[in-house]
Order: sequence, then structure tokens, then C-alpha cells
Amino acid sequence: MATCKFLFTIFLIIFPSFLLKSDARGEIAVYWGQNEQEGTLTKTCNTRRYAYVNIAFLSTFGNGRNPKINLAGHCDPDSAKGCRRISNGIKNCQGQGIKVMISIGGGDGSYTLTSDGDATAVADYIWNNFLGGWSNSRPLGDAVLDGVDFDIEQGQGGSPHYAALARRLSAYNKRRAGKRVYLTAAPQCPFPDHWLNGALRTGLFDCVWIQFYNNPSCEYSSRNRGGFRRSWRQWTSSIQARKFFIGLPASTSAAGSGYISPETMRSEVLPFLKGFEGYGGVMLWDRYNDVQSGYSSAIRGSV
Repeated sequence: MATCKFLFTIFLIIFPSFLLKSDARGEIAVYWGQNEQEGTLTKTCNTRRYAYVNIAFLSTFGNGRNPKINLAGHCDPDSAKGCRRISNGIKNCQGQGIKVMISIGGGDGSYTLTSDGDATAVADYIWNNFLGGWSNSRPLGDAVLDGVDFDIEQGQGGSPHYAALARRLSAYNKRRAGKRVYLTAAPQCPFPDHWLNGALRTGLFDCVWIQFYNNPSCEYSSRNRGGFRRSWRQWTSSIQARKFFIGLPASTSAAGSGYISPETMRSEVLPFLKGFEGYGGVMLWDRYNDVQSGYSSAIRGSV
């Protein structure tokens, strides 16, 4: 009996950390801004499903271009009213504890960084127009966003200069008393990411939501469980970040490939991900497709 008690005591000492990992609680991040039928930012945050909302996108910047946002049908940045009314939605989300980011780049757009000086100029623009700086032409009004999301999917020779952009934005934390500048990124799952490897190697990013879609070599499928798991292990062991998220399409029509059914997420994928230190949750592309499918509601209890 004494031996059994001793072994049970050893079990309690050794295994709690593993038990905690299996019960890890994650969060959901979502991209908003590319389809007016997805609803307002306020309505999005009032669902209470999301911990992070990425406003997509600041899609024009760098190489002397005049920076410009593109929020599809939500508003016209070139009109008299512009997109400043979005400010109220941002403040509503933040009032509920939701982090709201300005996402730069995207699959379409006109952007690149040609030098570290170019990166510094873009960082200063972002600080003054979206974060804690000052400008008389803030595109989204007077709301102060929580940080910057890097969704870089194009541009020639830009990879090393996104590291300079990250360092410059992070340096603004010294000027932002009581409120830090969050940095997040959405690299493609093939490792290393073609455009963001240099930036991610700085170790300055809070959340990395890896796009496990439109990339058959590393996305999950019934025929590629091993490739998906190897990719996740490589990302989480090679890049320093506070949290890692699996990035997924919120419906079958949201991407060319990579959709995972809620049932498979709950039974197979999420239990695997939760075994890793640094697991953060799920990123969805995008709010419109989530409205159509109800994906976040279907997985929320298991994330």
C-alpha cells in the first residue's frame, strides 16, 4: 500500500503540466473588411466569438506610394466621409477586451518595401495614422488600434525590410505608456515563409497565425496528416512568438484548399495542437465566410 501511495504521489508531481496542456484554452482571430455583407465591426465583436479582429487591409504602401486602405464595400477612403466612421466600431470592440489590428498587405494590392529607410517611413505612417501618433488625416478616425498584422503575400526583395518594419513599430512601445503595440503575422505554412522569415526571426511577434490553406504540401488533409503535423512542429520550434494559431478558411468557398470540417477539428486537429506549448487558437479567413458557415460557433467550445 505504501508503494502505491508513493507512486501516486510521483504521478501527481510529474504529470500536471501534461494535463494542463491537454486542457489548453485557445482563442479565435478573424479577418474583417473584405465583404460588406459580413456586417459591421460592431456586430462582429458583439458576437463575442473573437479575441482578435484584423481590419483588412492597408493594401497600398512602400516605394514612394501614398498609403491607402481598402475595405471593399464597407466605405470609400477617397470619399468626403472616408472610413472614419469605423472608429466607433473599433472602440466598441476594444471596450469588450477584443484586440483590433490593422492588417497590412493581403493577396491583392500594390505594396513592397525597397529599403530599411522605406520600412521606417511606412512604420511612421502607420504609427501616426492608426496607432498612438497624430495625423490630421487618420483613415479610420481617432480610434487607436492595438497593433499591426503582417499579411505579406507579394513584393520583390521585401523580406529583409519587413524585419526593419517590425523593429521600428516595436520601438514605439517606448512612447506608448500603458499600451503596447502588438505585432501579429500570417505567414504561409511552407517553412520558411518567403516574405516574412526575416521579420519573424526578430522574435518581436505576439501571435503568428499560420495559413494552413492554399498550400497542399503542409495543410491538413486525410492524406497529409503527417505533412501537416511536421509543419506545425517546425513552425512552433523554429520561430519565437508568444502564441501560434492555425489559420483556416471559414468555409469551403473561402479558399482553394485547406478547409477542415468542425467535426475533424474537434476530434483530431485541436487535440493535437493543444499538446504544444504556445498554442494560441484558430485564425479564420474571414468574417463573411464565418457568417455563412457558422464555423466559429461550431468549434468555439473546443478551441
